[in-house]
Amino acid sequence: MILCCCASCGKAEVDDVKLKICTACRLVKYCSVDCQKNHRPQHKKACKKRAAELRDDKLFTQPDESHLGECPICCLPLSLDLSKSIMTTCCCKMICKGCDYANQKRENDQGLEHRCAFCREILPETDEEGHQNFMKRIKANDPVAICQKGCNCHDEGDFEGAFEYLTKAAELGEPEAHYQLSTMYYKGEGVEKDKKKEMYHLEEAAIGGHPWARYNLGVEEKEKGRMDRAMKNYIIAAKLGYDNALEAVKDCFVDGIVSKEEYDSALRGHQATVDATKSKQREEAYAFDNLSPEEQERRWVQLLRH
Repeated sequence: MILCCCASCGKAEVDDVKLKICTACRLVKYCSVDCQKNHRPQHKKACKKRAAELRDDKLFTQPDESHLGECPICCLPLSLDLSKSIMTTCCCKMICKGCDYANQKRENDQGLEHRCAFCREILPETDEEGHQNFMKRIKANDPVAICQKGCNCHDEGDFEGAFEYLTKAAELGEPEAHYQLSTMYYKGEGVEKDKKKEMYHLEEAAIGGHPWARYNLGVEEKEKGRMDRAMKNYIIAAKLGYDNALEAVKDCFVDGIVSKEEYDSALRGHQATVDATKSKQREEAYAFDNLSPEEQERRWVQLLRH
């Protein structure tokens, strides 16, 4: 129960007295910063305990979907296989290849100019035009674009630039940015190695539905011998559709660490998530994507004739 009076001086909350809750534990309120500081020594232990409990509640809640979310056109969950989606520079939206393929078929059939399947902007004809569109999204504070810019900087060896962009994207709530920052703190790329910061960003990414981050948390907990927490992370990641996590749960089931019911639940959850990403339209797009350039050209000609 949250007290309706200052935990330090006992002053009640009335019209002219507004109390502020302790943001860490949310158990007590204070009328001033001074009262909060004065009460800290006797409140510290209970505050840390409750804050850890709240953090765990948040950390071990099964996300509704992965950090990739849904295709904004067909509204089906995006596959964890990134090769099955595309991101255009005009709007920086991740679109499944099924919707992109269907859009291209329609445009070719009707002789229309090629536009983004989501925002309907004309697709850039040159890399320079694409780069200009991309920079516009960054200036508009698009967290996905900012995160992608950070990843590009990292790939180019510009760790300072990567850290700057990824930090900004993480502050805007982008799970992928948190994940990338965790790896930078782990490897000491552009920053000093920092286990505490690495784990913080790994947890934030996991809370945001990032299955790779969730799996890595499971590995960390397993190395510390905290198998119960490791299994929770593996099972959550498996239910997000991550194959490696399902294999980890299976291995633990074989070793007698995970019960049959837990393994069955993870298996069903994994299969349901994978099945939810499938559609006839997407399968057609994947099949087309696997054709050689010459076969693709021949297929487009056949489609135009029909």
